[in-house]
Amino acid sequence: MSAQAPVKRFTAPQIAARKNGTPIVSLTAYTAPMAAMVDPHAELILVGDSLGMVVHGLPSTIGVTMEMMILHGQAVMRGSSRAMVVIDMPFGSYEESPQQAFHNAARIMQETGCGAVKLEGGARMAETVAFLTQRGIPVMGHVGLTPQATHVMGGFKTQGRDHDSWPMHIEDARSIAAAGAFCVVVEGVLAELADRITDAIDVPTIGIGASARCDGQILVLDDMLGMSGRVPRFVRKFGNAGEDCARAIAEYAAAVRDRSFPAEEQTYR
Repeated sequence: MSAQAPVKRFTAPQIAARKNGTPIVSLTAYTAPMAAMVDPHAELILVGDSLGMVVHGLPSTIGVTMEMMILHGQAVMRGSSRAMVVIDMPFGSYEESPQQAFHNAARIMQETGCGAVKLEGGARMAETVAFLTQRGIPVMGHVGLTPQATHVMGGFKTQGRDHDSWPMHIEDARSIAAAGAFCVVVEGVLAELADRITDAIDVPTIGIGASARCDGQILVLDDMLGMSGRVPRFVRKFGNAGEDCARAIAEYAAAVRDRSFPAEEQTYR
């Protein structure tokens, strides 16, 4: 009897081919157990630099390092087998030059085995996206609200409220799609602008705080499971794991204090 063929992961060309097709399901994951839960249901898992805030308690994504992204990327790869895993390039790891970006993107892919990297920025990053894709590194783009640039933007502000800015955002998406990005995250923009961006480019858009007309959607897993505190308006909580965990921890503490745990069934004789 021949050995069963391993499950193949989704690839960049397969994701790109989903333009105007069945919506692409994407979620973040930062650990092997969470990746294992997401894997059967998602085509794409993003190891986002949001892990700095969600897992490490940082005030923003700016303090996230290459080592952090690689460590969590390795865990997510071990916990998944079907979804394409994309890893964020952290702040300062790609902006200086295309050569710097290639050095760090190659390191991420070599040390994790992931399928692609993601970087933020529109037209200004087109040269870098082209440099990477021409050298065999699939790139996911990210336009609109770009968290690594919030100091310049003045905070986490919805983009596109000024209609005069729409051509700039559309051109940002067009530029990185033309440079070779296989899909583009569109974050924190007016729905009407997200629709324009989706119509303007030939690769899938992945919305987060954008529009249902995007070719796919992504959320931070901890946000949609109710494990975060205050979350943006665009998050829908699909569960209350945070409340469940808090209740379970409180019950454990009470059981320890009244000596009802460990009970006989948890004790060796």
